[in-house]
Amino acid sequence: MYPGLEVADVMLRVRVPQTARVRFVKQTAPTIEDLTGRRTEAGPQAGDYPTGAWGGQESRDYHLCVEVQAATVGQEMQAARVSLVLSSPSGTEVLGQEMIKAMWTDNEEWSTRIDPRVAKATGQTELAAAIQEGLAARRAGDPQTATARLGRAVALAHASGQEETAQLLTRVVDVVDPVTGTVRLKPKVRDVDEMTLDVESTKTVRVKR
Repeated sequence: MYPGLEVADVMLRVRVPQTARVRFVKQTAPTIEDLTGRRTEAGPQAGDYPTGAWGGQESRDYHLCVEVQAATVGQEMQAARVSLVLSSPSGTEVLGQEMIKAMWTDNEEWSTRIDPRVAKATGQTELAAAIQEGLAARRAGDPQTATARLGRAVALAHASGQEETAQLLTRVVDVVDPVTGTVRLKPKVRDVDEMTLDVESTKTVRVKR
């Protein structure tokens, strides 16, 4: 980005070949946002996902899922081209670009290996979803679902070492066993505590490269 300058209307442009399709596009840091439903078409096999304004020194992480057509073992193909695009009245400017490749293998170790950055991102996304679903169920008067989802959140926060989130969760549930996610809903919860947990659940820990 431009040092010290905030720019608006930045988009993530994803272009795939005719044999592929985009399943989802999510921002995973510094906050979690599902951009999938915000797509606008940007030409043949391409779509733009708005990311809003960026600060001069800002960086963000994204998680993409692209479905590609099956091929033979050993074959490699370009699955997607991802560009960061700045839109302005004078046109568009490509700020950066990366290629995503897919390779077919019959090596079980390779095919089942999960990149640590992807594992981290998906874990944080699941944690945020568990918190938000648990709070929504609590507000809707569904204690069974609220207990199950907030218990899952406690277990995820404990397993990933997210102590701040774990501490916020103790304001809405009594933790019996953080490992298994066994909890009891608190009979009374302050609105500010529930609101803080809801807001903070979408903030993430930067994934180390």
